[in-house]
Amino acid sequence: MWAIEHAVETTAAAEDVWALWSDVGGWPSWNADIERIELEGPFAAGSTIVMTPVGGDPVELRIAEADEPTLFVDEADGGDVVVRTTHRVEPLDAERSRIVYQMEIGGAAADTIGPQLGPGISGDFPQVLAALVALAERRGG
Repeated sequence: MWAIEHAVETTAAAEDVWALWSDVGGWPSWNADIERIELEGPFAAGSTIVMTPVGGDPVELRIAEADEPTLFVDEADGGDVVVRTTHRVEPLDAERSRIVYQMEIGGAAADTIGPQLGPGISGDFPQVLAALVALAERRGG
């Protein structure tokens, strides 16, 4: 298995972060690597997100878990590898929380493909989280 985690602290409320996460059509406003995105069904476990990265092929993600307002997990099943990304908000104190993106690549070919695939997918986590936090903090005002 291959794994990576990135986290950032914020004053944004979990509900403001959730509002941005659950507005899948709005993800390009805080994730510059998305050319096109579509949610099939509600933002809930079992639904599918079809995301096309800039200059890339569409990727189908299944929402594996959704626990409003603090957690959602998406999975991309590539056969020999499964890319599972956990997005969560952890309270730190009454005014601050931590947003964590954790990616795990498992499956039969994870040890060989994970180190090649993982950094390319997760390399923009710092920029994505910074943009997400900036919007969430503005929402909360």
